[in-house]
Amino acid sequence: MPVLHSHTSLLIAALWYGINGILHDIFVIRQHKTGYDKNLMRLLMDGHVLLLSGALLLLGWRMINQSRLWGYGVGAIVSFGMIIYCVMIWPFLKSIVTLFISIILFTICMANLFF
Repeated sequence: MPVLHSHTSLLIAALWYGINGILHDIFVIRQHKTGYDKNLMRLLMDGHVLLLSGALLLLGWRMINQSRLWGYGVGAIVSFGMIIYCVMIWPFLKSIVTLFISIILFTICMANLFF
């Protein structure tokens, strides 16, 4: 299965997480009216979780390009964390695409680590 052995899935997920993190922070800052407070920080942390996850996946993608297969381990850990994150915020935000991408990425990474 060529799709399961493609490391471009890490790059696609990294771009998805990173772009969504940037857009999330932009929209939060534009819509927030009460100044610097606890609510603003909580909302910005959601975007920063996405940004950090995207950066870590870029690191994993780079590792795989240098024939270090532990990049798939990085991808598995990050995607599993994003699955948990999506489940935690599900009552407030239905991140269907992010959850779907994370599940697919976790499956691909685990398949490449163990098969």
